[in-house]
Amino acid sequence: MKRVLTIQDISCLGKCSLTIALPVISALGSETVILPTAVLSTHTMFNNFTCKDLSDQIEPIAEHWKSEQVHFDAIYTGYLGTIEQIDQVKALISDFRDEKTLVFIDPVMADNGKLYPAFDMDYVRKNAELCSIADIIVPNITEAAFMTGMDYREEYDESYIKEMLQRLNAFGAGISVLTGVSLEPGQTGIMGFDSKSGEYFTYQRKRIDAVYHGTGDLFSSSCVGEIMKGLDWRDAMRIAADYTARTIEVTMENPEKPWYGVDFEATLPELMNLK
Repeated sequence: MKRVLTIQDISCLGKCSLTIALPVISALGSETVILPTAVLSTHTMFNNFTCKDLSDQIEPIAEHWKSEQVHFDAIYTGYLGTIEQIDQVKALISDFRDEKTLVFIDPVMADNGKLYPAFDMDYVRKNAELCSIADIIVPNITEAAFMTGMDYREEYDESYIKEMLQRLNAFGAGISVLTGVSLEPGQTGIMGFDSKSGEYFTYQRKRIDAVYHGTGDLFSSSCVGEIMKGLDWRDAMRIAADYTARTIEVTMENPEKPWYGVDFEATLPELMNLK
């Protein structure tokens, strides 16, 4: 059985980060090891949430794992709250990575043309450093624009996306994948670039007019789980995109109208059968 380490925060209520990564990757057949970077009472779309930073626990936990000679087949990072944590994660990856370990980075820090409130350009530059040591990175267009220095555009063509991917790969990642890419009206999906083959990959599907917290975490977690099953990264991305969209559709049908997350629990059986 493959073993995946996922490093990100845990929101006790809210369906995001570790509360998505752990069940999704486990359901896809990999042992899932977690390293929480912070504990929040809810995710940040709620008011008056509590937050306990766990930066001081990262190194002791890593040292214990080293003493136990723990091996990881993949290391997957999501939201990292501080520059200090990014440096800690870079060190951890260096300690545990071997030639077969997949390093999958989701540089969560921005959306809709803006950085999240807690972050600045120093944080952006540090995230670019983290992306430079990854095998696969999956930023959205806003995050990529900040890291590459390109202007953020809501309207763009394929040449803009290709240039952004090339600039991302120049950091050093083997494969860069942009999420939330719309190349035709009413369509959305992903576009990726493999630096080794020089090939682009595009997958588009019908846009769903709904926004829910945690869908990026659902996409990334599904990708990692599918790759650990032995799928090519292109097939893994396609399945993850379809699964995320399907989960949004199911959530929209829920008469209780949940606003704080998607009903991935209802669609996990479907994910395990997608091809």
